[in-house]
Amino acid sequence: MRATVFDAPGQPLRAAEIAEPEAGPGQLLLEVRACGVCRTDLHLLDGEVPIDEPPRVLGHQIVATVVGDGGRVGVPWLGWTCGECVYCLSGRENLCPRARFTGRDIDGGFAEYAVADERFCFPIPEGYGALQAAPLLCAGLIGHRAYRMTGDARRIGVFGFGQAGHVLCQVARHEGREIHAFTRPGDEAAQAFALELGATSAAGSDEAAPASLDAAIIFAPAGELVPVALRALRKGGTVALAGIHMSPIPEMTYEPHLFHEKTLTSVKTNTRRDGEELLAVAAAIPIRAHRRSFPLAEANAALRTLKHDGIDGTGILVVG
Repeated sequence: MRATVFDAPGQPLRAAEIAEPEAGPGQLLLEVRACGVCRTDLHLLDGEVPIDEPPRVLGHQIVATVVGDGGRVGVPWLGWTCGECVYCLSGRENLCPRARFTGRDIDGGFAEYAVADERFCFPIPEGYGALQAAPLLCAGLIGHRAYRMTGDARRIGVFGFGQAGHVLCQVARHEGREIHAFTRPGDEAAQAFALELGATSAAGSDEAAPASLDAAIIFAPAGELVPVALRALRKGGTVALAGIHMSPIPEMTYEPHLFHEKTLTSVKTNTRRDGEELLAVAAAIPIRAHRRSFPLAEANAALRTLKHDGIDGTGILVVG
């Protein structure tokens, strides 16, 4: 089968013909239709998030057809957990110390076929095409989990308005909440994109928030934004860090960054419950992803374009 393969950090993916995988007990053999291109893939390529056993097929926003029964499923980043540790047994399987991740520990969707644990495959809602569903399986899921951590916040700042932010904005707007988008300074195109999707305001991250925020979510892997977001909070507000990798966070002072019962928390991937909740909400709204498509053979071009912020919304590899 055709695939693009990761060999080592700092190297482009390698186009290759590799053996079609075989499904084992409890697994599904999947014919991949589309796979989202994610900033996590960039962190893997750059070695910021390690791959312990290369070569590896990347890709963790998979929409596929189940070989043998024709059903459509989505496969997210969280690909396997033990099911028996304290975290798995308490509804926090995303913290399982033995967890395995699609496209890092398990071959992913930058290929014509993949296998996945049946427990971690989500049925795709009727009416959702592969290109619309793929962005929900990582960007949508991490945004949804971070959004839940903001509780009943009505005025939410989003720092880094890209794949996750543009999905989250649609959910918040549907629920009558305000999204205040913060982009790289001077990025007028990203600010216009946020306003188009219903953000209440959009500005550079070097500009003051128009009003005190009830909560903030940081998607950008930029540690220097943490004190900025904390300063913008009202008393009792929450900042959720929603990236898998982040540059160093600068020194902060107790006042004004953390005093007044402000909360700083992080988000680590999704649980299956998150997936079930988001897909139900997505179908009800419905969420419409803005995307740019690339053929599988152009996986490296898609990743380069994403790295240089050349994609509004999300990039998708069209496979089948």
